[in-house]
Amino acid sequence: MKNIAFIINPTAGTQNKKKLPKMIEQLLDKEQWLANIVFTEHAGHATELASQYARMGFEAVVAVGGDGTVNEVARGVRDTETALGVIPIGSGDGFARHIGVPLRAQRAIEMLNHSEVIKADYGLANDRLFVTTCGTGFDALIAYHFAKDGSRGFVTYLKKILQDVLTYKTETYRLTCEDGTEIEQRAFLLTFANANQWGNDAYIAPKASIQDGKMDICIMSTHVLLGAPELALRLFTKSIDGSLFMDTLRMREVTLHRETEAPFHIDGDPVEMPKDVHIKIVEDGLRVLVEKRL
Repeated sequence: MKNIAFIINPTAGTQNKKKLPKMIEQLLDKEQWLANIVFTEHAGHATELASQYARMGFEAVVAVGGDGTVNEVARGVRDTETALGVIPIGSGDGFARHIGVPLRAQRAIEMLNHSEVIKADYGLANDRLFVTTCGTGFDALIAYHFAKDGSRGFVTYLKKILQDVLTYKTETYRLTCEDGTEIEQRAFLLTFANANQWGNDAYIAPKASIQDGKMDICIMSTHVLLGAPELALRLFTKSIDGSLFMDTLRMREVTLHRETEAPFHIDGDPVEMPKDVHIKIVEDGLRVLVEKRL
């Protein structure tokens, strides 16, 4: 018997969470897993709980929520022997989609009964952990407006994008690369990707891997409106890195220099960051539950 904890975020996504504990109890293999189920009560609570379970020697802690919940649980179990699991019930669920977890809660629970642990990377933006992406520019502004909105889901994201895209003012960014070279460029957005997507199958970094020890740095051109139809198509067909409006770099660490303390996001959640942000990948810092491979 292996100890497993389920940390449920009651505010994630739009689904009703009241039936989840019973579903977990019914579907989880009781000969394999001994489950603890708990709901979070405030921001940061999932990290506190996950850290406690890791210290208790639990084999796995499952984040039941969106990428924000995954981020909190990852902070609690990083650099330990406790594995991170995911039942995706959020708005975008980028990390779950990247590692192939079923999007239906029932199937995600059943997957845990035939899962295995892999080693995976996580990122740090200064001292803040990210598992999927972090970044600045237009996507960070949308993350800020989305967080202030009372409603959730993809439709709300789309509404915010359409409201802001015509009035958004781009900035000039400077990157100091790990080899000391510098790149200065005006951009619509900069995304630092550990995983391959923002969520909702929007593949900002189609070739990104959580097991290569590097991040994909995605720089979108200021001429985004000219290429909007092409970019939208490529974003959802895993080919945006082939667009003339997108440059992609791949490296282990980089320092971002910004003109102002503009919006910044970590796994889709807005955070306050100074003008300079050091971003790096921590190789094999997470253990993650995925579907068992044959």
